[in-house]
Amino acid sequence: MLRMRLAMSLRDWMGRSFPVMEPEAHLKETMQWLCRAQDATSDGGVSRSYALRWIRGHKRRGWLASYPETTGYIIPTFLAYHRLTGDTEYRDRAIRMARWEADVQMESGAVQGSVIGFPPTPAIFNTGQVLFGWAAAYRETGAVALLNAATRAANFLVQALDDDGAWRRSGSQYTRRGVNVYDARTAWGLLEASRITNDAAHRDGAIRNLDFVLTRQLPNGWFAECCLSDDERPLLHTIGYTMEGLIDAGVIRGEPRYLDAARAPADALLERQRPDGSLAGRFDRNWTPCCTWSCLTGDAQTAIVWFRLAELTGDRRYFDAAYRMNRYLSGTQDTVTNEPGMRGGIKGSRPIWAEYGTFEYLNWAAKFFADSLLLEIRLRSRFQEPSAIHPALLETRGDGGPA
Repeated sequence: MLRMRLAMSLRDWMGRSFPVMEPEAHLKETMQWLCRAQDATSDGGVSRSYALRWIRGHKRRGWLASYPETTGYIIPTFLAYHRLTGDTEYRDRAIRMARWEADVQMESGAVQGSVIGFPPTPAIFNTGQVLFGWAAAYRETGAVALLNAATRAANFLVQALDDDGAWRRSGSQYTRRGVNVYDARTAWGLLEASRITNDAAHRDGAIRNLDFVLTRQLPNGWFAECCLSDDERPLLHTIGYTMEGLIDAGVIRGEPRYLDAARAPADALLERQRPDGSLAGRFDRNWTPCCTWSCLTGDAQTAIVWFRLAELTGDRRYFDAAYRMNRYLSGTQDTVTNEPGMRGGIKGSRPIWAEYGTFEYLNWAAKFFADSLLLEIRLRSRFQEPSAIHPALLETRGDGGPA
């Protein structure tokens, strides 16, 4: 693995990209990587990541253990790919993930933090993310066991809410303590659950949290208390979680306030997209980039947000920005190697040695890239060709050679 780590580090240091193909080809590579991540475990969940270095806390390198949180929201991606392609393997895999999630659910109804094998402690955010999987799988199968699992998890989330609508108790033991505004995506998950449980308490609990999130937003769209580690310089990843939660909760509820709250940071990020299509990995309260490296997960999530805004508003600036982002991400995806843990995966950061997911290919980075490609494929006939592709994206192709 040292050889692979050095090779990828050199490529990133030189700024070399991989061949950029049609979205369908990158989507297929991504989904096949996620299948290998599931097959790398023996339980039906999806491996957290493929690590090119020794991860001390996990006591291993290579494929890590199954991660309940991210497996939960990978389920809808597999079902969406099944609907696009008609390949029943992806439906079968998604249902296997959902049943596994019910098997490992905690007695309280919560989902544990971190991966299988770590001490199981309840985690609010992780619980909210698995609700997406149970809701999607229940709609697909009608399995009562999945409805029961979703109901228990939703009850846990409602009971854990404070009076002001914030979640402060039962946060993950593996992230910063206190309020996490990116729990807007947990509230969205709770709303999705309410659509299958038909429980008004689940719906109202989600709304209470979303209303709290709005109190933590500055006039320029930036959110306080919105990071895993550094609230003064939040990760694009957690900003992305917050925008995603507000947009889709706004759509479900028909609530313009939530959509407007998501659009403000999305617009700020439009102005800060770099010539290669990427964004910085962290931003301060003035939307000043705080690093040179890029958080590929956050890039993919931002592309999703821009595609959704393009779909909802008809404003093609969002489509063009998301299209550019997807071309950038496609160029970071290794589709030529024979190494199964790398081919089709998405790194935590570019360069690969940067601070987020250092020397790892993350299952949630792949999931969000797949979701972004699915949106691009769905919307491209409406918007046709992008109107404003930056010249830098036309100057090179493949691994950085001349076009």
